[in-house]
Amino acid sequence: MQPNMIPVGQHKLPPLPYPYNSLEPIISRRTLTLHHDKHHKAYVDGLNKAETGLEQARQNNNFEYIKYWENELAFNGSGHILHSIFWTIMAPQGTGGKPGQNTLFHINQYFGSFNAFKEQFKTASEKVEGSGWGILTWQPTWKRLEILMAEKHQNLTQWSGIPILVCDTWEHAYYLDYQNNRRKYIDSWWDIVNWYEVERRLLMAFNGQVPLK
Repeated sequence: MQPNMIPVGQHKLPPLPYPYNSLEPIISRRTLTLHHDKHHKAYVDGLNKAETGLEQARQNNNFEYIKYWENELAFNGSGHILHSIFWTIMAPQGTGGKPGQNTLFHINQYFGSFNAFKEQFKTASEKVEGSGWGILTWQPTWKRLEILMAEKHQNLTQWSGIPILVCDTWEHAYYLDYQNNRRKYIDSWWDIVNWYEVERRLLMAFNGQVPLK
């Protein structure tokens, strides 16, 4: 087994990097507790169940339910990954800093200005159909950033895109605090973005392949 490889069916719910009340008043303790402890935990449990089901299918050489298990793998696995990123790219209000040097450079290079990027990202997050995500990705194929609207986690993606900044707009992320006013939630959420973590994720995505500013 490779070092740090997660064994089949043994994914764990990552702890929050801050206390449950740290994001108030933007996100309440109650919302954060339910979102992390219940909703995210459900994705972790679903992912473990899917991996175990597929392992059993391989052992028994019986793939009758392959379509079901593969769908569960994609849905719950994507939910687990995106939520794990989501917790880290938020920070208590006033502590998340400003966009880093490389983040700002690549935003300006592709989107023209930070304000243009900000408006596109917010609107994409608001308008994604049903429940979904607004996602800023580093696309190594294009060697630039891209904003995507992801429905049901695994839909409307671009292969090889690496999530840098994600905004969860499923109703469980905001309904207790903002009811049906998704835009108000997104506008408020913007004030707790952890730009230090966004910069770190972007640098990791480069992997030494892209010249920095």
